[in-house]
Amino acid sequence: MSSDLKKTNKLKKNFRRNNNLQEPKFVERLIKISRVSKVTKGGKKLSFRAIVVIGDENGKVGVGVAKADDVVNAFKKAKTDGRKNLIKLPITKSLSIPHNVVGNFGACKVIMRPSIEGSGVIAGGAVRIVLEVAGVKNVIAKQLGSNNLLNNARASICALENLTTKSQVAKKRDLTLE
Repeated sequence: MSSDLKKTNKLKKNFRRNNNLQEPKFVERLIKISRVSKVTKGGKKLSFRAIVVIGDENGKVGVGVAKADDVVNAFKKAKTDGRKNLIKLPITKSLSIPHNVVGNFGACKVIMRPSIEGSGVIAGGAVRIVLEVAGVKNVIAKQLGSNNLLNNARASICALENLTTKSQVAKKRDLTLE
């Protein structure tokens, strides 16, 4: 009786261990940590704001923002926020995007164009980080308007959300791919 119980406990442990290995592996990249202060009647209250991009380098990406009293907690909270805001995007065989796309957020405008294989990610700042974490390897991007890192990251997410494949467009229009 006790040996059966030991066997079942051992099987449960192995099952839990194997299930943990099958979870998708996410990559986290920090865009910015800024020190922010709030003025109260007792003085200034300092806290930290973290902007984090999280993705699986295979078409899933999200941007998270959080504030906390110390840097480590702000980073952890931003990671969980990014996980809540994950989006899925189509990637071509050449690890590029399917078509030209424009994303707007606030005063930021991000223009993205597919590029030939081997050209790499030609982008700056937060847009480059978002594209690398998403798994896009060949793309040209330009950010216009504001230089705000958070708004540029969110504008690039808006642009990536608007990507569609030929099959999705054909289905929407009730057509065949021919």
